[in-house]
Amino acid sequence: MNAIACEHAIEPRKVSAASQLGVLVQWQAQRMSSYIPLLVVIQVFLAVTTVLGYGLLIGTPPSDQASYLATGAATVTLVMVGLVMTPQMVAMARTEGSLDWMRTLPTPRVVFLGADLALWTVIALPGMVLGIIAGAWRFHIALSISWWLPLAAITVSLTSACVGYAIACLAPPQVAQLTSQVLVFVVLLFSPVSYPASRLPDWLAKVHEWLPIQPMAEAMRASLISNSYNMPARSMIVLVAWMIAALAGAGWALSRRK
Repeated sequence: MNAIACEHAIEPRKVSAASQLGVLVQWQAQRMSSYIPLLVVIQVFLAVTTVLGYGLLIGTPPSDQASYLATGAATVTLVMVGLVMTPQMVAMARTEGSLDWMRTLPTPRVVFLGADLALWTVIALPGMVLGIIAGAWRFHIALSISWWLPLAAITVSLTSACVGYAIACLAPPQVAQLTSQVLVFVVLLFSPVSYPASRLPDWLAKVHEWLPIQPMAEAMRASLISNSYNMPARSMIVLVAWMIAALAGAGWALSRRK
């Protein structure tokens, strides 16, 4: 009887995935506590200055152009957090060894990935909200917000963060950081986020039909000005496909053995 009692006493208690996720989110938030306020401020600054900067360059644009500029700032904020800041922070975690330490924990990699993605999504939200407000105010846009705006924002944030996560896990830290810097210019200048795809060269417009950035911008625009824009079915399929592929790729990159 005593032996049986001892076996039960030392039997490890099973912890649910939700509990593990909550603990990992808290641990990551505490580890990054000195960076999170600065990251949020940077995202808010980026969203607001993008709106004001485009306003200085273009002045008072026609209503159709104003719609692109007003909604583009929110998209840029979400994409920048995922494609730029996520690779930089993950590369730093790889350099300092904290990512390798986390891999030794008896926690499913999907839970670890979910904790990181949840944290990056929360960081991106303040900039997105203020970007929407600043864009509507500066360009005099009457918003007609759709009920599926939260779903669109989460999809955009998760997809971009997963792509950035995979880049940071697969490439050397220095290469991942340089790649994130290049993506800043690609998103801001050469992606149809704040202007229609018809302004791009034909070959580049064709390329963007298969990349996730244009569908991301269309999803945000259709959810913010739903009475004037809709989400094309093809763009929705491309975005969902990228989200699934990005989740799978980030999960594989995180769990692969060195």
